Amino acid sequence: MRLWEMNWQMVEDYLHHDDRVVIPIGSTEQHGFLSLGTDAMLAERVAVEAAEPLGIPVLPVLPFGITPYHTAFPGTITLKLDTMLAAVRDILDSLEDQGFRRLLVVNGHGGNTPVHEAAREWVSRPRPERVQVQFTSWYAGPRVQAVAHSYEANPSHGGWFENFPWNRLAGVEMPAEGKPVVDKNSILQMGPADLRTATVDGSFGGSYARDDAEMLHIWQTGVEETRDMMTRGWAF
Repeated sequence: MRLWEMNWQMVEDYLHHDDRVVIPIGSTEQHGFLSLGTDAMLAERVAVEAAEPLGIPVLPVLPFGITPYHTAFPGTITLKLDTMLAAVRDILDSLEDQGFRRLLVVNGHGGNTPVHEAAREWVSRPRPERVQVQFTSWYAGPRVQAVAHSYEANPSHGGWFENFPWNRLAGVEMPAEGKPVVDKNSILQMGPADLRTATVDGSFGGSYARDDAEMLHIWQTGVEETRDMMTRGWAF
């Protein structure tokens, strides 16, 4: 359930019988011909669908992330690394203070992976009660990646792998033909201007779209893999 569909009394009642909560984090950045909100939209949606049968509350997605390399594309908004980590720590502090003890961060953006180590540092500090934090980049789960690679090699940014019905834009047509995949090692060395020059439209290459049945297979795998972390991923 979405936290915004609850009032404080409902949260208090929930905490009498469960201590799990989900924190989706994403980004607002260029995604080729797809929505600027792709990473945030997908992280929140996969978290909500995974948590719904379990009755676990899901926070509103944190819509901004660490994406300085996309800033040559208008509409991209980036946070500094220390700003992002401070925001996540504040969120975790607030949830712990209220009684949540098992916290799952569901990430939708590759640039946010430093949050994983920050969460591990946060959970390692001395405290009177056990608190657990899990971190998952839903799109990078082994089962999701296995399904994706069964359809096309090199699932990458701004292309078919992120092209779901719910983050397409009305009236925007995707190119019919794909394009060569940009070398990942080269991308990691590029600043914003060079990245825009190398990708032109922002997609990192491959097909722009695949059959919706294939995409829904990938999506459902991601939902189930994320749900497994909510049920079986805890240490105690």
